[in-house]
Amino acid sequence: MKWRKSTYSDGGEGDTCVEVATLPARIAVRDSKAPARATLSFPAPAFAALVERLKSGGSRSPRM
Repeated sequence: MKWRKSTYSDGGEGDTCVEVATLPARIAVRDSKAPARATLSFPAPAFAALVERLKSGGSRSPRM
């Protein structure tokens, strides 16, 4: 799996980096400060929706 720093990570002190990796049909996410710890993975469409929501400034949970 090839990890890359997310373009949405804050450039500040280098302490808010998120890394992403593309898997078949999923996107994996991890904290670059602790790469050996837990990794999250999301179905690709769900991750794309999350990124779009964050880009639009939305932080509220969608209504269910």
